[in-house]
Amino acid sequence: MIDKQLIEILACPGCKGDVELKDKKIVCKKCGRKYPVKGGIPVMLLDEAED
Repeated sequence: MIDKQLIEILACPGCKGDVELKDKKIVCKKCGRKYPVKGGIPVMLLDEAED
């Protein structure tokens, strides 16, 4: 599981919005992009994001 302190410092690389953990994915609160978590590590790459 991802540490809550890590979630607080992460930002969406596309729009720089705040993110939250939902359904084992990092979700941007501003634009809605979803970033995968692989092996407990968030993959915050635009190429890996789901719209």
